Amino acid sequence: MTEQMNTIRSKYLARFTPIILLLSLAIAPLSVLADLTYLAPGQPDAKVILPPPPILGSPEQLAELDEVRAVYHAAPDADKQAAYSEKSFSVFNFTEAVGSFFNETNLPKTAAFFEKVQKDAETVTDLGKDYFHRPRPFVTDPSLKNGKLEKSFSYPSGHSTEGMVLALVLAEAVPDKHDAIIAHARLMGWHRIEIARHYMTDIYAGRVLAQAIVRELNQSDSFGKDLAEVKAEIAAAQK
Repeated sequence: MTEQMNTIRSKYLARFTPIILLLSLAIAPLSVLADLTYLAPGQPDAKVILPPPPILGSPEQLAELDEVRAVYHAAPDADKQAAYSEKSFSVFNFTEAVGSFFNETNLPKTAAFFEKVQKDAETVTDLGKDYFHRPRPFVTDPSLKNGKLEKSFSYPSGHSTEGMVLALVLAEAVPDKHDAIIAHARLMGWHRIEIARHYMTDIYAGRVLAQAIVRELNQSDSFGKDLAEVKAEIAAAQK
């Protein structure tokens, strides 16, 4: 009887496992998109906006890998330490660019708002990463492994996308610090190459995707309302 039951169970699993797997793949993106606050599901779509990254093993990709090796080996220790410290980051990584008043204690509404903005940007970026499936430089060349390694894909860069989204929105709120804010976001992207987490094309793609994300954010009435409150809070904290 036990052997017969095992045979029936095996046949059942063989028949329905593919269906279960397909359902899980269909449901997973929906659960990710449920985290969106300001963006509409699928807007923007990284796979529509961005070109594919260089093909693994192509002359273009190999030349880009050589570039990563050169940058990694030439990077100052201070830059690498800064890169490691930015593994997890928020809008308050821009405090040096904005001013010492710009901190979570002074700006609770600002903190909550930018956390939602960053989560939306992360969701869009992760869907792009999972579509393009580009291995990170240290996966292709294990000699580049260093520090705590990420398991996600490389293209587009999450740090570059999220960092530039935060920067572009923050620059709207603090326009007199625009140049310093954007420069800091660009530096965060560069740091990721210095520790061989990304190719330069990953960083460029992140900056392009960030602009598309901010355009979509500005279509949201709730985003506009919340941004206005953030501008008021920041203005009051500056006095």
